[in-house]
Order: sequence, then structure tokens, then C-alpha cells
Amino acid sequence: METQLSNGPTCNNTANGPTTVNNNCSSPVDSGNTEDSKTNLIVNYLPQNMTQEELKSLFGSIGEIESCKLVRDKITGQSLGYGFVNYIDPKDAEKAINTLNGLRLQTKTIKVSYARPSSASIRDANLYVSGLPKTMTQKELEQLFSQYGRIITSRILVDQVTGISRGVGFIRFDKRIEAEEAIKGLNGQKPPGATEPITVKFANNPSQKTNQAILSQLYQSPNRRYPGPLAQQAQRFRRFSPMTIDGMTSLAGINIPGHPGTGWCIFVYNLAPDADESILWQMFGPFGAVTNVKVIRDFNTNKCKGFGFVTMTNYDEAAMAIASLNGYRLGDRVLQVSFKTNKTHKA
Repeated sequence: METQLSNGPTCNNTANGPTTVNNNCSSPVDSGNTEDSKTNLIVNYLPQNMTQEELKSLFGSIGEIESCKLVRDKITGQSLGYGFVNYIDPKDAEKAINTLNGLRLQTKTIKVSYARPSSASIRDANLYVSGLPKTMTQKELEQLFSQYGRIITSRILVDQVTGISRGVGFIRFDKRIEAEEAIKGLNGQKPPGATEPITVKFANNPSQKTNQAILSQLYQSPNRRYPGPLAQQAQRFRRFSPMTIDGMTSLAGINIPGHPGTGWCIFVYNLAPDADESILWQMFGPFGAVTNVKVIRDFNTNKCKGFGFVTMTNYDEAAMAIASLNGYRLGDRVLQVSFKTNKTHKA
């Protein structure tokens, strides 16, 4: 089950958050009526680069911790800026609130408070926003949406090479009804500085869609066709591929591990010259937590050289993405998707 803070997002099964494990959150209860509700805390406004181990270390300095969870975005794998800490002793939880609430960490001031039960009114409040002006900042994005309710987290996707906004962002509200109001008020509207209307909708929740349904959305193209068996597709690509995966990574001057330690690295071949990181995010995000994507570009033209890499944290999710995406037609190209291999790490 899920646990919720009075002003925070759900602990698990969120629109863009991984499911918690090992009972990281206490069962839904009325706050203040049981001991469990007095040991489980939610921590908001964490620095984006703070790790789960750092979170555990910080709160472990107060007392013994039963469990700790940093919540990550299901699409990007990035921290959502909040987490849960469950103490053994209610006194330690109370001390943590008194000691750490309002603590300044980097550019953030964290908020520490007791969790509360989850309900339908506070789940699935994450929005996907596209068509944003490239000049819009994260602060301006929050100002635009804050009129509809309390914003938990926000994010604008930027080009990893240029650092320029891709015009796409995410907004997570405290409550679903606030997200619904934002959609009603802003979808199809032109915010300040925009020349075209923006699109505001609920972010995809993979748990609510089958992988096939997701794929049907990703590959809406007049040229689309369903491939034969994966083995046949692999054979075709052996003819088309001018070199091995390892050869490509070597020429690109990069070294991306194939599995654990950094996650499971997936090789994507036959991308179009205009392909960018956002395409990889959109393709692989629905299958699980993605920690990194990289399109290999030509140094002179900055165009995609035809291949890229995606790193996912979970093997089963990575395997499902490969099984679903290998051999699919994207535009006029058929993709080859497989685990990256090298002499040290074999898929």
C-alpha cells in the first residue's frame, strides 16, 4: 500500500515513480492514531543530485532507520526531490522533524513531516507539458502552474549537448484535482512568450497501459509495419550493420558498461540523423526507470551518427523494452535494439 504526507506525493505507484519495496512505507492509517504513523516521514525539496545513501546517512544520524526510499521519476530515472524515511522509534522521527525540518542543503530548504494515508485524490497528479517556449525557465514554469495548486516538483528537459530547453517539462501537483484544473486552464493556451499553444496532459503511467498500447502511440507512422520474429530482424541487421556494437562505441570514444554498477546499457541502432535524446526518453521511459540516454553525434555536423545508448536500472524492464522495441519501424527506419556487450560484460 501507499503512504502519503499531508503535502506530498504518493510513495509508490505514482504516475512517474518506481514502486517501493521492502515495505518502505507504513500502511495507510489516520495520522496520529497509531505508532506507525509516528515513525514514517516524508522529506520534500531534496537537492536533485542527492542520493538515497546520502538521504539515509543524513537521517540515520538521528536514530535507527527501518527503511529509506528516494523516489525517482519513472520516465527519466531522475530524483523527484522527495523521499521517505521510516524510523524504528517514534521519538527519533519526532527528533528528525525538530532537527532537520528547514535544513538548508545546497540551494534547497528541505521539509520534513509525518506521512499521511494515500487516497485517490492525491495520486497520479503528474503532468506532461510540451510546446513550451525555449526561453522559459523552471521558475517561470512553476509560476505558470502554481495558480492551480501546490507544486511538488517541476522539471524542464534540456538538450544534453547545448543545454537549451527542449520545450518539454513535467509538473507534479500535490493533488490530482489540482492537476485536472491545470489541464483545463492551460491546455491549448499560449503562455507569455509562446507563439504556439502548449499541450498539458497527464504523464503516462505504464501500470495503466500495456506495452503494446504504448508502442502504438510511439510509432504512429504511415510507414509503420509490424516485424517478423526477432531472430529474423536480428539477421537482417547483421547485413545492414557496418560494424559491431563494440566497434561503434570504440570509435565514438566512449565506454558505457553493460550492466550492474551503472545499470543495464542498451544499444539502439539505425536512428535517423535528426534523432535526439528526447526520442530515446519517450521510447524507453514507459518501460521503466531510465537513468541516462545518449545519442552519438558527428563532431562536425552535430547530427546523430545512427546510434545511441539508453541505461535502465532494472534488468527485467530493460529486457522488456528490448523485446518490444527491437525491429520496430520509427519513421522510415527499422530499429535494432539490444543489450550493449563487450569483452568484459556479456549480455
